[in-house]
Amino acid sequence: MSPAARSSRGSSALRFGRFAAMGTVAALILVAGVWASWGTAQHAMLTKGRERGTVAVARCAGGTCTGPYAPLSAGSQPRAEVRLERSVAVEEGRTYTVVLKPGGVEGVRGGPAGILYAWVPLGGALLLASVVVAGGLLRTRVAWVMALSGAALLTAAFVVV
Repeated sequence: MSPAARSSRGSSALRFGRFAAMGTVAALILVAGVWASWGTAQHAMLTKGRERGTVAVARCAGGTCTGPYAPLSAGSQPRAEVRLERSVAVEEGRTYTVVLKPGGVEGVRGGPAGILYAWVPLGGALLLASVVVAGGLLRTRVAWVMALSGAALLTAAFVVV
């Protein structure tokens, strides 16, 4: 067997190994982004049968904000206190539309703002994975689509929230 034939087989094996490794890394980043987003997004997006209402944020301490809950959906009961995760999207003295998690003590932002804010981790994952796709997989068009999608998602969330 000629040295050129051995060399081409070796380089194609290296290319396949790089493709497999970088593809796995990109897939893991995207799965982690979906996983991180879905915990909140499921409540904000799939509201049928869930309690919906408003929370007037009275105080924020530590990592949570609390306030009285006023129901908007049928069958929902008013509550003296509902907790929201404290973030840049929640301020004291403002009223927010929320969807209650099962159990009725914790809420997540509802409506378009809540949906977009819930998917922010996926937007970051798309940006990060686009670098892996461009550099490791040499798929620049796919990487640009991923990067622009992630940037659009993050920008929309910033504008709406």
